[in-house]
Amino acid sequence: MSASARLRQLGVALPEVVAPLASYVPAVRTGSLVYTAGQLPMEAGKLAGTGKVGAEVSPEEGKAMARICALNALAAVDSVVGIDAVTRVIKVVGFVASAPGFNGQPGVVNGASDLLAEVFGEQGAHARSAVGVSELPLDAPVEVELVVEVG
Repeated sequence: MSASARLRQLGVALPEVVAPLASYVPAVRTGSLVYTAGQLPMEAGKLAGTGKVGAEVSPEEGKAMARICALNALAAVDSVVGIDAVTRVIKVVGFVASAPGFNGQPGVVNGASDLLAEVFGEQGAHARSAVGVSELPLDAPVEVELVVEVG
């Protein structure tokens, strides 16, 4: 089943590509790979939430926002090659703005990984880093970037 058909089956629509906050583009293709810029949990032009996971943001809220980030990253990929050109998700990097002592970054970034598995099945299995950071742009709780292979 194509990624676009799977998204429809899941009742999920790709959002509009989020406009860059600075001097970069949302995604770049080189050869058979597409790299996305880090994507924030933007919905309808604003952040879905702000603050640190483990303080103002619960791990469950952070996980939901990581899913939004992944959708935004897929929209960036779609704008470059079309979502159905993706043959494999290679790598996910998730950054989690973390309160002191919070060490549940892997569970938060699962929001992105789980979505990719839902959309791409076995081809959505990927290598991943889940990194705790002190601050993210606009006080976002989470940021996700992808590397995907395309046909």
